[in-house]
Amino acid sequence: MRKSTRVERKPDWLKVRLNTNDNYKYIKGLVREGRLNTVCEEARCPNIHECWGEQRTATFMILGDICTRRCRFCSVKTGVPGAVDTGEPERLAASVGGMGLRHVVITMVNRDDLPDGGAAVLGETIEAVHRGAPECAVEVLASDLMAERDSIARVARAQPEVMSHNIETVRRLTPQIRSRSTYERSLEFLRIANELDPEGTTKSSMMLGLGESKNEILETMDDLRAVGVSIINLGQYLQPARTNIAVERYYDPKEFAQLKHAALEKGFSHCEAGPLVRSSYHAGEQYEHYRRRVHPFYSDE
Repeated sequence: MRKSTRVERKPDWLKVRLNTNDNYKYIKGLVREGRLNTVCEEARCPNIHECWGEQRTATFMILGDICTRRCRFCSVKTGVPGAVDTGEPERLAASVGGMGLRHVVITMVNRDDLPDGGAAVLGETIEAVHRGAPECAVEVLASDLMAERDSIARVARAQPEVMSHNIETVRRLTPQIRSRSTYERSLEFLRIANELDPEGTTKSSMMLGLGESKNEILETMDDLRAVGVSIINLGQYLQPARTNIAVERYYDPKEFAQLKHAALEKGFSHCEAGPLVRSSYHAGEQYEHYRRRVHPFYSDE
């Protein structure tokens, strides 16, 4: 596991087409107007131009833009967060309504400074979106909330359509990659979420290219299935800045296709796998595909 003094040249299949069209500018304007944060910007997501410019979707990040943890893969600022913004849930809901979204992803920074880890605000945000944009499905990408059952239950009561929490990497690499997070705690979060809402949909994601073996990837899939996870995303880790951990290897599209096949063979209802796939990549399409697969008679009509 190494840091790099330079950002290595990426393979051709990781080239991204920039798109700063009217949709991109419109969403950027709504984000600024609502004084909101997006993980698209804070985490330097390579898909921002596709999501904002072509799909008119965004992943909102609540509870500020300062995280209490310092994970070695992440470019989100770390430090002491400010006070909770009590008006944020309604502002976010208004922006979702203004964008006319059918599916929104809401993520959060870690807030270990708060007794509930930020669960109450996350729950209030889900409820605000459901009130203000009832046709919009809400997917949450939560922190581990220290796997506290009461905190997870507060989020579950708000009934998000998808409850997501990222395992991020394999068990062996977790202590080197994730700050104040554990592999077992992430599994416990997902287990509790499924126990609280057995009919709900849970999702998790992994970054590849940090030095894991194929067997470790497959073992992580097994662990996620054992706690009831239905949807998995697999994407290439890309070093966001020189201060972050370096890429150990790049997986090619064929390898991602093979891993997707393995995930479906293990019983995941849906798997999104590819070099540029991230937690919220094509999230709305994923959810619709999942619902149609699990509930064949589901219809938009």
